[in-house]
Amino acid sequence: MHRHFIMSIIALVTLEIFGCRSLPSKEIHTLRGHTDSVLSVAFNPQGEILASGSMDKTIKLWQVSTGNLLNTLQGHTDWVNAVAFSLDGQWLASASGGVDKTIRLWEVKTGQLYRTLAKQPYGIIAIAFSPDGRWLASSGLDKMIKLWDLDTGQVIRTLVGHEQDVYALAFNPITGELASGSWDKTIKLWNIDNGQELQSFTEHEGAVICLAFSHNGRYLVSGSGGTQHNLILWEMNSGKKLYTLPGHSDSVTAVAWSNNNQFFASASAGTNYNIKIWEASNGQLLTTLIGHNAAVNSIAFTPQGRLLASGSDDNLIKLWQ
Repeated sequence: MHRHFIMSIIALVTLEIFGCRSLPSKEIHTLRGHTDSVLSVAFNPQGEILASGSMDKTIKLWQVSTGNLLNTLQGHTDWVNAVAFSLDGQWLASASGGVDKTIRLWEVKTGQLYRTLAKQPYGIIAIAFSPDGRWLASSGLDKMIKLWDLDTGQVIRTLVGHEQDVYALAFNPITGELASGSWDKTIKLWNIDNGQELQSFTEHEGAVICLAFSHNGRYLVSGSGGTQHNLILWEMNSGKKLYTLPGHSDSVTAVAWSNNNQFFASASAGTNYNIKIWEASNGQLLTTLIGHNAAVNSIAFTPQGRLLASGSDDNLIKLWQ
């Protein structure tokens, strides 16, 4: 279902942005290893390891400095939609759709499977660790959001409010509030301690596919599909829309913030297969990175802000500088 939006592959993109306005776009590595589309990427907190999840049912761990493959994690029986590192970098969570429908927790150092969370009745699309590291949020094709206690492996709370599938999750790193984006064209903000819905944003005219908070928690950027395929930048204190950015020619599949909160990146499923870098203060498009041969569906900055992981259906991983 909606395979066009879920299928992503990866690449690494290096971006020197500390205090400079000129954004480089030199490709320095192409990482090869997956045999099908890579649907998700994530850096560990140290920025030394990149994890990638693929439609080939595997997770791969890559050394960022060299581009070498460190490990391949096997166990899922269908495509891996999402990967996420714990805040201490010790654990990697992965989520699967298709017939698998599980969340798995891996020990990064050994590559061993630590725990498989209960199989869900529907495919899982998005996962996110809470800022305090206690909980893992998951969502997918059942319209609900589940909060998992990682110590017990049990669901401690279920958030209900969306009318259609929930494609995106992001925690505010400062307040701990959870944002969710849905096929119902809304973004909802949740208090995870009591499960209360705090706010609903309804400006998108298409399905909300991706979300990302700035590292200072002040801003949220969201991307949508449908005929408008817009980016919207939100100011969280007021809950108001700051900008609508119509820069992509097709569905916006992924968004990510630089660590200094000055820039954010977006990726598209369109025929241009590009990644765009935007200035947060005024919504200006700064540069476009082109190099993939298929839709780009997953991106992630390193915590240090000097690297960006991006993804495409061309089965490749790229590093840009």
